[in-house]
Amino acid sequence: MKSVFAFSTLLALASAAAVPERQVRPAVTAYDGYKVFRVAVKNQVNKVSKIIEQLELETWKAPKAPGALADIVVPPSKVAEFEAAVAGMEVTTMHEDLAASIEEESNFSAYAVGSANATWFNSYHSYNDHLQFLRDLQATYPTRSAIVTSGNSNEGRPITGIHFWGSSGKGKKPAVIFHSTVHAREWITTMVNEYLAFNLLTKYDTDAEIKSFVDKYDFYVFPVVNPDGFVFTQTNTRLWRKNRQSNTGSTCIGRDINRNWNFQWSVTGGASTNPCAEDYKGRAASDAPETTNLANFIRSVKSSQGLKLFIDWHAYSQLFMTPYGYSCTARAAKHTELVSLAAGAASAIQAVYGTRFTSGPICSTIYKATGSSVDWANDVGGSEYTFTAELRDTGANGFVLPASQIVPSGVETWAGLRYLLLNMK
Repeated sequence: MKSVFAFSTLLALASAAAVPERQVRPAVTAYDGYKVFRVAVKNQVNKVSKIIEQLELETWKAPKAPGALADIVVPPSKVAEFEAAVAGMEVTTMHEDLAASIEEESNFSAYAVGSANATWFNSYHSYNDHLQFLRDLQATYPTRSAIVTSGNSNEGRPITGIHFWGSSGKGKKPAVIFHSTVHAREWITTMVNEYLAFNLLTKYDTDAEIKSFVDKYDFYVFPVVNPDGFVFTQTNTRLWRKNRQSNTGSTCIGRDINRNWNFQWSVTGGASTNPCAEDYKGRAASDAPETTNLANFIRSVKSSQGLKLFIDWHAYSQLFMTPYGYSCTARAAKHTELVSLAAGAASAIQAVYGTRFTSGPICSTIYKATGSSVDWANDVGGSEYTFTAELRDTGANGFVLPASQIVPSGVETWAGLRYLLLNMK
């Protein structure tokens, strides 16, 4: 999700001390007294934008256009001023106590080595436990899976995934590649991506349809492609989005690695040139090591076995989208087919629990986004089918989604993916 704001308030409150990665407790006290409000923008885009700017507020959703909704995080010192400024507007409260919501979400279940089973999806987990879960899952199916890495992050963490295949063997079929936790705070995407891998691996021997999928394609699932940012959300600032790369000449940290891919990177209006902005595009295309390494991995897979499907999983908004993000008028070569498949996936998702996803091209469905992985994968990476999805919810909880929604989100997302796997040509 895109939003632009000054980080100074939150970063001043976040702990500056290095925290061991297994000490998993976001700086909850940094959010004591914070509230999250949703404002119906209607025809007051400029007014709402000015309030956000003047009060230097964080936004989970920025006021983009008339009729949009703006999700705004307000520190306790500014609540009264904010409420006075939006008096007369339609305002709802998403989080009355953001610290309490984060505390509840971060009540991780203990994970024992070797216990890669369905109970994993009952809670969120530490980064190290995610790595162990993948190792344990692979160890359960050693003859048809392998741990893979897509280079290292800026801070030297391997970008770790799991590769699995069917009866014809490793690397002999077109590939399917999934990325998630591109934006560090989108924890639900980590869990849902792992749910998809778990479903495909554990049911291969008992479900004929799933066996047919895994026999037809090799799957490469990368649950956390922004490991530095993800660790930072678990040990310092829960709502961090970017990677943790320094910026010459600025005290602000990070690049948005979904605005840094080397395709239509220089187009204006779809990313920020401000290092302090959450959608900072970087000084040059692909100057984030995560972006460079992920792109190289995709190229290698495409070259060696072909690339059938690429999906970048995000949260939140409940959207299933197609290229392009860089332009609202340009059309991908398979535009008509991609849009039809996205609509079918959205319908399949809704059929499970009634969760409504909107489908369509990125630019016209959510906002303009340049230098994105999906546009790159479609036009440079050579993926035959390319999508990005924004998972649950639409704003009741936003980025801080209760653990009770992990399994339902995984189940309905599987329904959408199943539709694609059955209907791609």
